Amino acid sequence: MWEALLPIIGFFVGIVAAMVGIGGGVFIVPALVIFYGFEPAVASGTSIAVIVFTSLSSTFRYSKQKRIDHLLGFALASTTIPGALLGSWLTALVDKQVLGLTFAFFLILVALRMFLGKKSLAESDSMETEKKGKVRSLVDNYGKVFTYSVNFWLIPFLGLIAGFFSGLLGVGGGSVLVPAMNLAIGVPIHITVATSMFIMIFTSISGTLTHLWLGHIRFEYVVLLVVGIIFGAQVGAHYATKVSGRNLRRLFGIVLLIASVRMILKFTNLIP
Repeated sequence: MWEALLPIIGFFVGIVAAMVGIGGGVFIVPALVIFYGFEPAVASGTSIAVIVFTSLSSTFRYSKQKRIDHLLGFALASTTIPGALLGSWLTALVDKQVLGLTFAFFLILVALRMFLGKKSLAESDSMETEKKGKVRSLVDNYGKVFTYSVNFWLIPFLGLIAGFFSGLLGVGGGSVLVPAMNLAIGVPIHITVATSMFIMIFTSISGTLTHLWLGHIRFEYVVLLVVGIIFGAQVGAHYATKVSGRNLRRLFGIVLLIASVRMILKFTNLIP
């Protein structure tokens, strides 16, 4: 009976995930564990399979909006995947509790910076004179021009870090990639969110293949969640264009705080 709620859950998760550039695992995993009795590993595997469709649906909409920086996306994806493999390999060798709690508190600081900060690097009037890097310019389907500077020397470092923590701790790469692109590199938040969803196509497929090999995916639950999530992602990507950059960063900050609190509860063994 409760399975009938999964498309509805997927719909609302898809809206939030597409708007802020994350996969949605921060909501899907605890829902499957708490309400459907999943083992954490199976919940994670099922969630990452659903995220494939979240990212594909969002990317389809963002591509029509012309808000994806494909060059930046490919550059980050090329290092995110090796980072995820390294993180997965080190899972048995590293004290995940200490590292997980440290990372969770770090994400809280990042969330506060996203929520309270008045301007990102991309919106600073002095950006072009103070930053060094390749100037990028995108014109979206609404005629809005996004001009920003990207230091591509930072890309391998940021991609490896995002992938590493994703593989090691089971967190979505978007929770690292979005603040990294917006705060560290200076990409406008709307381009950041769209590009993050594009990158997640590659990382989620990689993670799904791993969990498929391990037998951690419940496909009947994937189908039910995907029914709602592909439509929710379309709605979220559409409404992201109507939200100001500042409010979009605030929304991401709230979601990141939720993810951080969940990580703290998980690594203090208060929840699975």
